[in-house]
Amino acid sequence: MTFKILVAEDEEITLKHLVNTLKREGYDVSGTKNGREALDAMSKEHFDVLITDIKMPEMNGIELLERAKELDHEIEVLIITGFGSIGSAVEAMKKGAYEYITKPFDLDELILKVKNIHERKVLKKENVALKAFFGMNKRVSIIAKSKSMQNILNVIEGIRDSDCNILLTGESGVGKSLLAKIIHFTSRRQNMPFLSINCATLTEDLLASELFGHEKGAFTGAVRTKQGLVEIADKGTLFLDEIAEMATNLQAKLLKVIEEGEFFRVGGTRPIKVDVRFIAATNQNVRRIISEGRFREDLYYRLNVMEIFIPPLRERRDDIEPLSNYFLHKHLPKSNKKIKGISKEAMDILMHYSFPGNVRELENIIERAIILERSTLITPESLPQSITMFQIETIEPGKIKTMDEINKEYAERVVEMFGGNKSKAAEVLGISRTSLWRILKQEDLLDAQN
Repeated sequence: MTFKILVAEDEEITLKHLVNTLKREGYDVSGTKNGREALDAMSKEHFDVLITDIKMPEMNGIELLERAKELDHEIEVLIITGFGSIGSAVEAMKKGAYEYITKPFDLDELILKVKNIHERKVLKKENVALKAFFGMNKRVSIIAKSKSMQNILNVIEGIRDSDCNILLTGESGVGKSLLAKIIHFTSRRQNMPFLSINCATLTEDLLASELFGHEKGAFTGAVRTKQGLVEIADKGTLFLDEIAEMATNLQAKLLKVIEEGEFFRVGGTRPIKVDVRFIAATNQNVRRIISEGRFREDLYYRLNVMEIFIPPLRERRDDIEPLSNYFLHKHLPKSNKKIKGISKEAMDILMHYSFPGNVRELENIIERAIILERSTLITPESLPQSITMFQIETIEPGKIKTMDEINKEYAERVVEMFGGNKSKAAEVLGISRTSLWRILKQEDLLDAQN
């Protein structure tokens, strides 16, 4: 992030000397001849440090300090004063100045003070980012036994040295947020912040404030300036989940950040420079919502430098068993139970279920089963009745069922659903009670005939 310095000095030779010296140190420096010019410059762009002479025509350094702090309370002010005006410099310190330096000053001393301010601001910013960084679980893992998921991990491996923005697509619950973390923690930015926000959970105004921060007094309740996620994620990654739910005017602000690397806080008048990588995710058909005018096409192309589609769990059944075992070991410790695994019968049911809620639903099913299970294995009785009754049947060689077997199995499930009430079950099935009895006894009749 560029460190910007503004110098306000009415003595032209001193001003030129200060600006040139600080530029040689690698800082971005602007010079103004008085307080009015300095305020005008601060109203147009963001500065990290203001160096001002305490005695200037039109507006003195004390007044400039007060006005500067009103514009940006985070700006650090270094006061230059003559030996006879030290009392005024002390007053400036009480009003929020970082430090003062007396004329004639040593340039090395001035440079040192500026470096101290720079380091202090960098540490403060990194502290905010690191709190978020260390507050999250960076030990991410993914189950990828299926060929489709292995292909996705190969793509992620191929872009680990790239900073390209990425759009993750796929149904709800397929694991887009997990993949976003993997992309970040295998990239060059892995030691910088990874922050995320769900764009569908906040109102437009709250989302704007969370993303871009706000200035003090920007709205009712804004009692202090607040950094947004875009600013805190500088040099790192920001994950925007359910990006299609973002209001179009916020999409325009996001586009400006991506294209120009700068943004304005809510209520702010000065641009703030950032370097952020964006990973976005949606479960919607982006082309359709673009045609409906709900999503900007230019933003889509900026985010969609690389699109990764995550298939639903029903299309990668090879992942079901390892995922089930993973979730079992993940949630088992907090249950104080001694469950050793998942029974073959329960696993068969899971393998043939369609999982409309995808990986998220599978995790919920396993967590629920752990709570209900009383034996050492997860059994079908601990699985939700909805999946044990209406699982998807597949035809496998050697396991083809006769029509009589299918009818009997289905009739038994319906009877079970009605608590053993055969009359009600027969009514729902549209057959007589006698016909139902015959279906249920079909296997016994066949055995007797044989």
